[in-house]
Amino acid sequence: MRVLGLDTATSGCSAALWDDGAVTVLRREPMARGQAEALVPLAQAALAEAGCAFDSLDRIAVTVGPGAFTGLRIALAAARGFALAAGLPVVGITSFDAIVHGLPEAERDGRAVLVAVDSRRTEPFLQLFHPDLTPFGEPTMLEPAAVPGWLGGLLADDAGTGTAPLLVAGDGAAALRPRLEGRADTAFAAGPGTPDAAVVAALGARREVGLPAQPFYLRPPDVSLPRKTA
Repeated sequence: MRVLGLDTATSGCSAALWDDGAVTVLRREPMARGQAEALVPLAQAALAEAGCAFDSLDRIAVTVGPGAFTGLRIALAAARGFALAAGLPVVGITSFDAIVHGLPEAERDGRAVLVAVDSRRTEPFLQLFHPDLTPFGEPTMLEPAAVPGWLGGLLADDAGTGTAPLLVAGDGAAALRPRLEGRADTAFAAGPGTPDAAVVAALGARREVGLPAQPFYLRPPDVSLPRKTA
């Protein structure tokens, strides 16, 4: 199984190759803008380093969001173009899945994980995961002030007297820190908090069915159509 993973959903740009059980090449650059010019050369360089052509791939995996409106569409457009040219299937992976599965096991051991993705608004995109990385439910958006109460209802123990250990991750975690630092047994992940194409490629290889290769939004995009001129 050979999978090309692509990500531009948040503030990074990365391409990786999964080849028969392991990521063999990863090209990654932090950037909030400019992914449109960087991604295709990055993917081509990753494949060249691996000595692999597009027609030798089995599928393409791509981050579908949520994330930056323009950014996530760049990788989606590239994935569709590559897939169309080489006759490959595309597997969509959410930003939440890419971030939570990229956390070191020792860091999240025994903890529920709250993934917060920067929405470029006051309310981050949120999804809560059990320690085994299955989601508590559907993702949501909340004002930071409302997050402690929301978590308390989800993470209370059976007696209602305590709360489960929690790890907060993602590039939207900084907005939650003032609200959650005082919560008992709560830690913040040390990594950059952005999706990684290596994780996207690995998840794409393991999943027979992913999300469609189209943007995954939790709110309408902030885009205004040009006005018609008389």
